[in-house]
Amino acid sequence: MTQNPSQTRPLRIGISARLLYQVPSELGFRNKTLQYLEQSLAHWIMEHGAIAFMVPAVAEDSRRAARHLSVFDYVNELDGLVLQGGADVSPQSYGQEPIDPRWAGDPVRDRYELALLRAFIQQRKPVIGVCRGCQLLNVAFGGTLYQDVMTQVPAAHAHVDADLYDQLEHDVSFVANSQLASLYPKATRLRVTSIHHQAVAKLGKQIEVEAVSSVDGVVEAIRWTGEGYARGVQWHPEFHRERHALADSSPIILDFLNEARAAALARLPDPDCPDRRPPRAPLALAVDRPEPRPEPAAASNAVS
Repeated sequence: MTQNPSQTRPLRIGISARLLYQVPSELGFRNKTLQYLEQSLAHWIMEHGAIAFMVPAVAEDSRRAARHLSVFDYVNELDGLVLQGGADVSPQSYGQEPIDPRWAGDPVRDRYELALLRAFIQQRKPVIGVCRGCQLLNVAFGGTLYQDVMTQVPAAHAHVDADLYDQLEHDVSFVANSQLASLYPKATRLRVTSIHHQAVAKLGKQIEVEAVSSVDGVVEAIRWTGEGYARGVQWHPEFHRERHALADSSPIILDFLNEARAAALARLPDPDCPDRRPPRAPLALAVDRPEPRPEPAAASNAVS
């Protein structure tokens, strides 16, 4: 029997906020900090039938807000978390000092997002990290990063280009038998837009690699293998919309949303469940894309 829409609800997905401390004067916010999200990331979630909510960071000097709300209040109301890209992860967040002042990162944002991530994991609600979010996921479980790929990985190709930005593309190859590979059963590699000068170095506890750059082996996707769901992709799947030469991003977001729905359904009998309406299934979109290319016989999936 089909459920009445009034008796169900859409999935509710939180997106961590980007923080902007030096606001351009033309925006009209003198001496203010902005918290914001990138539009295409929200649309990537919304076009599959889920509602996207930006989760504001509580500023460290705003003790009044912190007295009334905790990170768990947000987590209780949401079904999953997307960590969006942006500023560098601070080396101090994984026990190092910056080797260049330009790569000091944003420790304030790190603390805010790490608290969110850990709270979602604790409640067995799924998390997906995009670009910076992928790196932060590795750091959350004790891993480290290359502060600058071109400096610390001599054989690496260019993973960032200020002029090309989201037009910078390259192939990624799946690690054989990874869960990410199972989402693309007809492919061994994908074309993606990947924009980053930092990357996963030492893997965190229970973190496994799911894809690497086909050119140089730099890590491009990871997954936490503990009791829950957490995946990170170094590329920007939300930038792939209507760019048919690039990988279809639907399998990644649908896998995440289906996991979020399963976890939400499992919580319905809990007397503390804040909303007893069953969440609706995510929407699969029809896409017209070329057949994925097979991996050349001589290519290697080894991680550098």
